[in-house]
Amino acid sequence: MDEVKISVVTIPVPEGTNVILGASHFIKTVEDVYEALVTSVPGIKFGIAFCEASGKRLIRYDGTDEELTKLAIEAAKKIAAGHTFIIYLRNAWPINILNALKNVQEVLTIYAATANPLQVIIAETSQGRGVLGVVDGWTPLGVEKEEDIKERKEFLRKIGYKR
Repeated sequence: MDEVKISVVTIPVPEGTNVILGASHFIKTVEDVYEALVTSVPGIKFGIAFCEASGKRLIRYDGTDEELTKLAIEAAKKIAAGHTFIIYLRNAWPINILNALKNVQEVLTIYAATANPLQVIIAETSQGRGVLGVVDGWTPLGVEKEEDIKERKEFLRKIGYKR
């Protein structure tokens, strides 16, 4: 019977960046995700790294920004779970690219899309590692009140997501 070791990997999310963590299933993920991102937002800055689960089992990578690409590679090394990918973003928000990303044929799951502190819960067996889930941000402190609702609605209109 195989043993399972559970661990938590903290993913750095530098100020001004967003991170997307997902699962995919094929070596062409890096190229197809690259195309989806650059055609979704002009001037997007990003780095992507993908953990190959078979064959050479390399961390495949690409991006439009060297710093973000290095961050993605380092995060992928820490996660080290087959067929996972991580994207670091600047000059765009996850909301701008998530639909395009979800429509990439190889993409199976999006675990997180966040600018919050991020922890990845990993299961490790004798075969390898897999993502069980994520901890995205912090625990809620309460329920919004009328003034909070008003503030939320005003904020969405201020940044142009609602009229």
